[in-house]
Amino acid sequence: MSFQFKTAMRATIAAVSFAATALTSGYASAQQAPQTPQGWFKLCDKSDGSDVCSIRNVQTANTGQLITAVALVVVTGKINRKFMQVSVPPARLIPPGVLMQIDGSKGTKLEYGVCMPDLCIAELALTDGIIANLKKGHEVVFTSVNFQRMPNPIKMSLEGFTGAFDGPAMEQSKLVETQKKLQEEKGRERKWLRNLKLFCFFLCLSVFLPANFHFQCLPVYV
Repeated sequence: MSFQFKTAMRATIAAVSFAATALTSGYASAQQAPQTPQGWFKLCDKSDGSDVCSIRNVQTANTGQLITAVALVVVTGKINRKFMQVSVPPARLIPPGVLMQIDGSKGTKLEYGVCMPDLCIAELALTDGIIANLKKGHEVVFTSVNFQRMPNPIKMSLEGFTGAFDGPAMEQSKLVETQKKLQEEKGRERKWLRNLKLFCFFLCLSVFLPANFHFQCLPVYV
């Protein structure tokens, strides 16, 4: 490898590193705006003469893919029922179910009720004891097992759980606005990453092309 080629490669790597820092710094600056609220929240509605309230916590990846969603559902009125549902990605082993552990406890198993192409839902009857443990706990872990027989533990902080459970429900309009902001934020992040990949690709490509080579870049819409 010639000295000139080594020098060019070092310069390119340095330039790529600088570009990555600049672009990610720019993205970080854009994220200084108020972040979308996360954590536990409460929704209430009426259904067939009964009041239905659910206390939820939803975790998703930057791509929007579901990681884990928890819902504690309390139905009062003509029907009185309390249950917990935990939704996890598909391709899970069914027999192990989902194991719930509060602050490292032995754990409680939730049995799968249904699996669909995009998620699997496990369910458990909700007792006063479980609610009390969640209220006084600090962290809950939900563990499912994927098709490769690998446990997939997901941690959730219990900070704010009691306030959400005992407090007023979130307005539906506010929830819609929150979800819209979250999708916009994730869209901006994906755009930054695509731009970074394109910039680094063309910068690295320039090292290997002849000095007298000229090409025209077609517009890229992201």
